This record gives sequence, structure tokens and C-alpha cells, in this order.
Amino acid sequence: MKKFFVGVWEFLNSLFGCKCSCCEKEEVVKDDKVKQSVKLNFNQLVSTDRQQMFLEHGKDYRWFETCMKLENFLDEENDGTLEEVVNVFQSVVERGSGFDTTVHKFQHFNDGTNVSDSISGFWVEDQPLNEEAIKLSYEQAFEKLMRANIVKPHSRYVTLRKQVGPIDANPQYIFGNIKEQVYVDAITGDVVGYNPAFGPNIKFGTPLGEWP
Repeated sequence: MKKFFVGVWEFLNSLFGCKCSCCEKEEVVKDDKVKQSVKLNFNQLVSTDRQQMFLEHGKDYRWFETCMKLENFLDEENDGTLEEVVNVFQSVVERGSGFDTTVHKFQHFNDGTNVSDSISGFWVEDQPLNEEAIKLSYEQAFEKLMRANIVKPHSRYVTLRKQVGPIDANPQYIFGNIKEQVYVDAITGDVVGYNPAFGPNIKFGTPLGEWP
């Protein structure tokens, strides 16, 4: 299942450009003037994209993940400023005797660029976040992480998700990469160095696919 998930994630990345666009997006326009930077607001972007999904699909959509890229590494001087926010959804449309399932991605950059795309398919290993009582914003989760007496991952990524696992854990802000992660509970604010969906005795999961 783990290999299948990574394979699906890489397949979606190859079509959506999620992995490469984060690292390779141009920051300078053709006339050599630097684009004006805008502050990415987590709550606002999630709300706006969810509203767009509702307008297009009514209640027949699922919000599965919000992935974020920071401007700086977590274990270095860092104020939590975001460079990119990606919201991932899934919609289901009835077609005759069957259903069409589509994965949607809304990508927002701190130069003011917004990109959306979709592909036929389905999202795996996450539970929907639609009805979850998420109490912590990204900014609050980042503050919890910075204040915690725990080693910070050498990474610029964080993902909000509720992973499918043997334990019915709350949604988590997962700071880190394939090698090291720190989890901040999106409801209680608890900070731990293991995946709550699998417990402290199992080191499992690639919460950000193959992102560095």
C-alpha cells in the first residue's frame, strides 16, 4: 500500500507539476523586475478553494489535504512565511450507472500566481477533512512546533491531513519530509515525533510523498 501511495503521488506530481513547480518556479519576470511578494493566508486560501469546489460540485466533494512550502527551512531562522499553498480535493459525479471521480489541485504562490488543475482518479490514504473541527490554523501549529522541545526537521514542507491508520487520530499538521517528521495535532495542539495514526512504536509513513 505504501509503494502504491507513493506511486500515485508521483504520478499526480508528474501531471500537476507539484514537486517541480515548488522548486523551479521563476521569481523574476522578463524585464528583470522582481515580482511583488504577497502573504499567503492559510485560512483564507482553504476557505476560498472550498467555496469554489462547493459552487462547482455542491456537497459532492472531499477536502483531503493542504500542502505548504515555507520560504526557509524549519531548523534554521524561520518566521513561518509560506512560499506556496496547495489544496487537494476530490469530486464524484454520477454518470449513468457509474461515477466519475476527479482529483482537483489548487496551487497558490507568494508572487500572486494561482493555478488550478484536475485529473480523473482518486485520492488514497487520507480521510476527508470536510467535517473535522480543526481548531489550529497553520500559524498556530507553526508556533506550537517552534516552542516545542523537539528537534525540528531539515525541511521546508508541512501538510495538513488525516491519515488512514489503525488508530483514529485527529488531523495533523505534519512538518518534515520522507526521513523525519514532527506532528502537531490540529485540534489539541499536541506535538509529537511519531505518527499518531500508527502510534509511538511504529515509524511509518511518507506524509509528503517524495518532497525534500
